[in-house]
Amino acid sequence: MLFNSIEFAIFMPIVLTIFWLIPIQSRLRVQNILVTVASYIFYGWWDPRFLILILFSTVVDYTVGLQLGKTDAERKRKLLLWTSVVVNLGVLGFFKYCNFFAVSFASAFETIFDHSLSAPTLNTVLPVGISFYTLQTLSYTIDVYRRKMEPTADFWAFTAFVSFFPQLVAGPIERATNLLPQFTQLRVFKYPMAVDGLRQILWGMFTKMVIADNCAACANTVFSDSASHSGSTLVVGVIFFSFQIYGDFSGYSNIAIGTARLFGFNLMTNFRSPYFSRDIAEFWRRWHISLSTWFRDYLYIPLGGSRGGKLLSVRNVFIIFLVSGLWHGANWTFVVWGALHAAFFLPLLLLKRNRTYTDTVATGRALPSLRELSSMLLTFGVTTFAWIFFRAESLEHAMGYIAGILSPTLLSWPSVLPLDVVTVVALFLIVEWQGRHQPYAIAHLGFQWPKLVRWSLYYGICLAIVAIGGEQQEFIYFNF
Repeated sequence: MLFNSIEFAIFMPIVLTIFWLIPIQSRLRVQNILVTVASYIFYGWWDPRFLILILFSTVVDYTVGLQLGKTDAERKRKLLLWTSVVVNLGVLGFFKYCNFFAVSFASAFETIFDHSLSAPTLNTVLPVGISFYTLQTLSYTIDVYRRKMEPTADFWAFTAFVSFFPQLVAGPIERATNLLPQFTQLRVFKYPMAVDGLRQILWGMFTKMVIADNCAACANTVFSDSASHSGSTLVVGVIFFSFQIYGDFSGYSNIAIGTARLFGFNLMTNFRSPYFSRDIAEFWRRWHISLSTWFRDYLYIPLGGSRGGKLLSVRNVFIIFLVSGLWHGANWTFVVWGALHAAFFLPLLLLKRNRTYTDTVATGRALPSLRELSSMLLTFGVTTFAWIFFRAESLEHAMGYIAGILSPTLLSWPSVLPLDVVTVVALFLIVEWQGRHQPYAIAHLGFQWPKLVRWSLYYGICLAIVAIGGEQQEFIYFNF
């Protein structure tokens, strides 16, 4: 069920109305049951068979958590933790990486021994959102093992935490320490919170349907037939993809966070104006924050982080970025994408400049300095270059795309450059810049304006979604 679909427009108000009409005497437990049922309907809308996997993961980690709470024996606790890790990553690996590793092994075998090897492949369908809820439920067992939280005996609260439909299929990837306790506390409807949620949903819908979907049409035109386009058009195509993936994913996150707020839940911010970053380290503090912090806390730091000398630091950086690449997809293009970001990040780490920019650019000023602007453009340039591998169908496609950019036609006028889309993206960037200090761009926009003007803004955004929204596209991160 897509957020930008008629089905969701019917589904959401029904669930929300029932949710808040539940009598306060029995509200907590019944609401958790309702959230679970609604989430399973939402998730099963794609394919009911997927429900078996999420229920299996839920039962395993709920049981592991209870057992961890009953023992102090370190050997047994490690065994329980590894049970959760192996089961969850095993299921994820089977559906997402089985064919990838089989084909890669056969290809390597043929290269080394000059003898073809038939690679057995499975006709499996990647369950929507499996990469997201796997990491979310793993955060629970790992934090219970580390004694950062107590295990819950409330099965409905835990099930609702794992399957919470607003962020189930594309995040944010919530920590159990943040979201699970919210399912054990009585919720009371708060009007300001609900209004803020609606405003965030509105901005998310605009970002997805107007920015991402329109940019997608341009990017798809270029990438689908890159060999026939000029170098300048290829540059424009990957820039359009940069805004497509940002609008698509940040739009989803804003809709998810806003929807959760309607139900009285607070989810973590997942994007903070990443394209205004001044170096790649700042970019990763602002892009897909829930994933980057998950890998930092549950992989990078346990590996030793940057505490064990330069060689260990280099190893750990490459591990975390390569794993991040593989998490995004079972294709060598994602591995290269991760390796490129590791290469971009390492100089900052080795020179101890990876924490240079922890504030928001141009704080207290309307415009950035020339140095800030050049740093932002350089950072946007290297991330956009890496997006070529992220978007390409194969390494050959990516290398051909880059070769096309470096051709003499780079100086020609692009053949794909719709003025209307460029104008809308430019206006979008202006609003994003104005709201760069906020959790989302229009969080506080117009608060000092007369009510009529402010509401005209909201209706204008609604009108833009209807009038100039692009052709409906599935959210990109549903594939991951």
